[in-house]
Amino acid sequence: MATFTDPHGVRIHYSSWRVAEPVAAVQLVHGVGEHIGRYGRLIEALNAAGYSVWADDHRGHGQTGFEQHGGDLTRMGRLGPGGLRAAVAAVEQFTGVIREAEGDELPLILLGHSWGSLMAQIIVNRHADRYDAVVLTGTAYRTVRHMDGGDLNRRHAHLGSTGVEWLSRDPSVAAEFTADPYTTEKRLQRLFGLADAARLLGRPARGLPRELPVLIVVGSDDTLGGEESARRLAEAYVRRSGLIDVEVIVYDGARHEVFNETNQAEVRADLIAWLDARFAVD
Repeated sequence: MATFTDPHGVRIHYSSWRVAEPVAAVQLVHGVGEHIGRYGRLIEALNAAGYSVWADDHRGHGQTGFEQHGGDLTRMGRLGPGGLRAAVAAVEQFTGVIREAEGDELPLILLGHSWGSLMAQIIVNRHADRYDAVVLTGTAYRTVRHMDGGDLNRRHAHLGSTGVEWLSRDPSVAAEFTADPYTTEKRLQRLFGLADAARLLGRPARGLPRELPVLIVVGSDDTLGGEESARRLAEAYVRRSGLIDVEVIVYDGARHEVFNETNQAEVRADLIAWLDARFAVD
């Protein structure tokens, strides 16, 4: 993996999967307690459709976290100096790395999942002009009322013993997650601390570029937010931010990780169809 160094001296590890004559580039922003190695099928599908993909292991996660914490896997998920603010800033810094490599003419899509989608919302509030589209999956409207900050597995705990049954209806997803030495099921508040967890709260900013396309994708059985939260977020992007191209897709019965769900092929196809409608050249 290639690296860049953030202002705190942490080396951020990243990879790119570039195609010849790309339609656009996708910056993939993963969730808490995981890493970019869990997105292989999504990356392959995007590449096959003509999209280059760039993704980093965030501070405290994956190869970045392994190096940052001296190989101590018990500390995976802990963000280190600067906390959440530094983690968000590193994702923004990575956007600059991508732009330098791909140029300013190629459209850039910010695709964030779960915690990555929450960071993406924060980044778009600040720098929406840097992106040509935004995709938020496994996301939520960032308020105490509309985003569950507690035990996200409590509704699904009776289905297994891994503690992460809430991720997908496919039991192999939970088994693979718990067997992966680079993942952790510890709650976000425990990893980040209460102050940084609270910094994830917020709402879409007013006056965003009105033609910025936004796609929100969730499962109806996603305990982080689910359908009601997703539709509230979409409404805020329209009414508060002034956006005119906002779409919500809800998959009935799906849980949190829509790209690892039993209908994942449908999810990938719907994502690519949405992107193609806005970026593909006839």
